[in-house]
Amino acid sequence: MITHEFLARPALEVAPDLLGTVIEHDGVAVRLTEVEAYAGEQDPGSHAFRGRTRRNEVMFGPAGYLYVYFTYGMHTCANVVCGTDGTAQAVLLRAGELISGEEAARSRRTSARTGRVPAVRDLARGPARLAQALGLTLDDYGADLLGPGTVRLLPGEERIDPGVIRTGPRVGVRGPGGDGTAYPWRFWIDGEPSVSDYRPAAPLRRRS
Repeated sequence: MITHEFLARPALEVAPDLLGTVIEHDGVAVRLTEVEAYAGEQDPGSHAFRGRTRRNEVMFGPAGYLYVYFTYGMHTCANVVCGTDGTAQAVLLRAGELISGEEAARSRRTSARTGRVPAVRDLARGPARLAQALGLTLDDYGADLLGPGTVRLLPGEERIDPGVIRTGPRVGVRGPGGDGTAYPWRFWIDGEPSVSDYRPAAPLRRRS
């Protein structure tokens, strides 16, 4: 059983422990294989770096709730709020393995323009794809993941062996030196085909 106390720890501790857990919504269940930790106001990559806003308010606690945001004007991404009340820490759900609800996930992920149906491994491979496969929208912002609602975070069938957990830079997030290597806060299960491709942050261009 996952408890609010389990999630009320620093994001860097919670993130690897979320690997292998299951998130369920609207007839689809995904086993998490890749996540990223974000450390709130102490983390330049976090949406809470500049403090509390209407958009990020749920991140400031308590732990165990869903932070959903819209990005690039077209994609929804989902985070598990963690840490102590007021610290605005969260874990981005980057990718997962579909374990039930394939038909529903496929219907949400099929391209309306081309009719292309993605391979099973790609249904929740990447944060936007994961949220889309689950049918998550901004209406799910603030959902209690451990309550009786429609979005639930559940234990996996077995605990992941720490020996197969890998770490590396977060995707598309810069840090000191212009890349993300100072923040190796992405965690994934080695060998899982559903883990997304790593793309470093684009280098900053200097103005002449």
